Amino acid sequence: MRQASVLSRAYDAIVVDLVHQMRWSFLPPLMVYFAFGCSTVTAIVGTFFVKEYLDFSAAYIAGLVFWAGLPWALKMPLGHLVDIIWRWKSLLIYLGAGLVATSIAIMYLVLTRTDAMQAVMPIGSWYILSYILAPCGLVLQDAVADAMSIEAVPVHDEHGRAIPEDDIKNMHTTMQTLGRFALISGTVAVALINIWQFSGIEALPQEDKAQIYARIYGLALIIPVISVSGVWLGGFMALRQRRALRAKGLDPDAIPGFEEAPATKPNPWYFIGGGLFVALTLTVGLTGVPYGQEIIFAGSMAIVLFLMRQLIARLPEAQARMLVGTALIIFVFRATPGVGDGLTWFNIDVLKFDQQFLSVLSLITSVLTLAGMLLLRPLIAHRPIATIIVLLTVAAGLLSLPNIGLYYGIHHWTAAMTGGVVDARFIAILDTAVESPLGQIAMIPMLAWIARNAPVDLKATFFAVMASFTNLALSASALSTKYLNEVFIVTREVRADDVITTPADYTQLGHLLLTVAGVTVIVPLLVVFFVQMSRLRTTD
Repeated sequence: MRQASVLSRAYDAIVVDLVHQMRWSFLPPLMVYFAFGCSTVTAIVGTFFVKEYLDFSAAYIAGLVFWAGLPWALKMPLGHLVDIIWRWKSLLIYLGAGLVATSIAIMYLVLTRTDAMQAVMPIGSWYILSYILAPCGLVLQDAVADAMSIEAVPVHDEHGRAIPEDDIKNMHTTMQTLGRFALISGTVAVALINIWQFSGIEALPQEDKAQIYARIYGLALIIPVISVSGVWLGGFMALRQRRALRAKGLDPDAIPGFEEAPATKPNPWYFIGGGLFVALTLTVGLTGVPYGQEIIFAGSMAIVLFLMRQLIARLPEAQARMLVGTALIIFVFRATPGVGDGLTWFNIDVLKFDQQFLSVLSLITSVLTLAGMLLLRPLIAHRPIATIIVLLTVAAGLLSLPNIGLYYGIHHWTAAMTGGVVDARFIAILDTAVESPLGQIAMIPMLAWIARNAPVDLKATFFAVMASFTNLALSASALSTKYLNEVFIVTREVRADDVITTPADYTQLGHLLLTVAGVTVIVPLLVVFFVQMSRLRTTD
């Protein structure tokens, strides 16, 4: 009886409450987030394209990830631009969709019109251009979608009556949870596409593989159409709501949430900072200054911190301290290094994971992340961010053990003990199944907190404060990953005209895996401890 009562309460908290808080107004920003998730459709193709067509090293690829991550550090000035031109924000969605479409089209043409593209510039250069254009387009759309997610939460019902504050708070948490849900749903959709397309690919000649790669890039051109459709739907729904209120004899402009938003006073420092960032990037990039990535990162950090200070000044002192403490904890958690592409190469070359199996892992990750986010939504809504980060950090350390075990051959022992059942692929699937929900959970309470406290005239700017800072952490992660890959050298086999120019060498991958696991656990826990013992303590 007691067990039935517990299950009933859990069902109410997870399912009934979620359905109760759903609103049709959530749909437009969710479509943009879904398109963002779908953008991962080319991730596996890109990995194999680099491995089969280009001779980029693991350290070089880590550096490329750094450059591709920098546009996300500009979300704050972009967010301010969204607030200033709020009535015309759809233009930024169109521009972002155009950049994403261009990025995808480049790779499609590289695979289908190789000679023509190579006549213009090397294939590697085309890949780099495509790789950089995609995040530029995605960050534009994401800045608008973040602000749309705040606006999507109604503050009045269909009769024009005010909604209680507690209900609005819960709806913000639900909106941000569904935003991550839509994003991951996009990855589920593309994982299914990859499994379908990659079926039996390992037995095909290289020319046929290239055709499949091109077909996936062709399918990816639907992504910008989805995001643009979200903006069209949002405009249509807003117009329909206003007409419905007028039909009831109500003035939409007199109801909170429908009145014209107060004009945002432009703060030139956001754009000066953005201009300085562009100038610094171009100067360092074109002159080839030593330690260019480090200079860009340090300059970007200085600019973002200065711009954050401009906005934090608008907050009460207690909220400002909490925002800084939260930002620091999330930054360090996301800045921890990764292993890099060397582990993927090891899985492909040594463990014989093919395109289809990697797609299966991606699908498992996405599906279980969706389930985990829904099941853990009540926990996310009622636990402080610091507690969630501690739990995720410990979990990340434990979940690094299977990959370490696979490198040192634990699958040979488990397969022998279980008659071949618990082999390398079984362990990889089990590890993926447990790890899946953890990565996205850390962001949800932070996003909900921002959404609840955003000033009316600075929706996108305020929402972008934490995103700019924490996304810069991904650049720090890419840098630290690059450094570790320069210390622990991992190489894959590279051939030129059937001659091995670089032999495969995974002897140092074990030390790399152990080092990454240690840093991933120790550093975030220390930062959480010191922040919670200081005036920056976060309790929300």
